[in-house]
Amino acid sequence: MAINLQKGQRIEIGLSKVCVGLGWEASDSAVDHDLDASAFMLDSQNKLPNDDFLVFYNQTESPDKSVVSSGDDTTGGAVSGDCETLTVDLLKVDSKIDQIVFVATIFEALKRKQNFGQVRNSYIRIYDAITQEEICKYELGEDFSIETGVEFGRLYKRNGQWKFEAIGIGYKCEGEHGLEFFIAKYK
Repeated sequence: MAINLQKGQRIEIGLSKVCVGLGWEASDSAVDHDLDASAFMLDSQNKLPNDDFLVFYNQTESPDKSVVSSGDDTTGGAVSGDCETLTVDLLKVDSKIDQIVFVATIFEALKRKQNFGQVRNSYIRIYDAITQEEICKYELGEDFSIETGVEFGRLYKRNGQWKFEAIGIGYKCEGEHGLEFFIAKYK
């Protein structure tokens, strides 16, 4: 049975291959909201070892082939199911990587005057890549009325075991793509 996480809650994963699904719905179905899921693979200094360890819509696979993106969903959110998925093979993660932070940003948020307050039912969930069984889910319950990027959660390694933490921190991200803020933060 899946665990519904609260902000800051952590659980042990206990699997070697997981999928990280992110989903959302636009509050106004007449307006497209192009949210993008990305994975920042960070070292012990909380930094990207190099740009190749950022998995996003223009770079859909990490250099160690441990993180693979399903690609860009530009339709503005799903009625049911995940909008974008990142598949993570924890056995393949490069040894210099200590954590993988999952973020969602709104493409052209400033130009389109969009924010996470206009998006509802946002969540991140972890499920077994083989059986499809959901392990945990974190629903973003806060009203992010000015934020255009959110750190949803992270997989991190402690004592050789992978764990997941629900983060749920929003940021007002400048720049056309929204990713610029997180790239600067983790460079």
